[in-house]
Amino acid sequence: MTDGAAAPRGRRATAVLAALVLAVAGVLVAWQALRPDRPGSDGPEAGFARDMSVHHAQAVRMSFLVRDGSGDERVRLLAYDIINTQSAQIGMMTAWLDEWGLPKADPAGRMRWMAGHGGHGGGRAGPGTGGGAAPMPGMATRDQLAGLERASGRDAEVRYLQLMIAHHRGGVAMAEAVLARTGHPRVRRLARTMVAGQRSEITLMTDMLRERGIRA
Repeated sequence: MTDGAAAPRGRRATAVLAALVLAVAGVLVAWQALRPDRPGSDGPEAGFARDMSVHHAQAVRMSFLVRDGSGDERVRLLAYDIINTQSAQIGMMTAWLDEWGLPKADPAGRMRWMAGHGGHGGGRAGPGTGGGAAPMPGMATRDQLAGLERASGRDAEVRYLQLMIAHHRGGVAMAEAVLARTGHPRVRRLARTMVAGQRSEITLMTDMLRERGIRA
């Protein structure tokens, strides 16, 4: 009799525990979806993550080109550093979009988040941006990329340094723009890192050009 009564009580306790677990899980899911540090698809955080990933991808591409076209160890080391740093940052920003449950590309077009940018508003693409998106600051054109791909030696180094200085200046402008638009701690931390790192590399590349008798 006692054993028979204990069994239903045990089953009821298990059912109650299961219901509590489901309820807690539901609360956690809802909190995750609604928590204040979870950016929206139209916010500057998502726009920055998407657009800066595209911007970085071009820098990585240019760096591979000069690494293969130059024998200068300092230029090759700089290219190697940019490949590693910016590839890692692309991975970080892609992980944010996954965590936030947001698409990797904005169907409404690039650069909508950066109000005041010359290409803002979803206008036609500038050269080298691809698609119908607004142009991003500092991006090399298709012709410039093709020229870098054909170049070698000193010519490749000068082309790369000039293009990458402009590219970094554009990247700094984008990072500073998101700093003015977000309070998200991880986004701000990465943007500040980009500003400091790319400004330092602009100085280095300007010196490299000067050594080659070229003004940046």
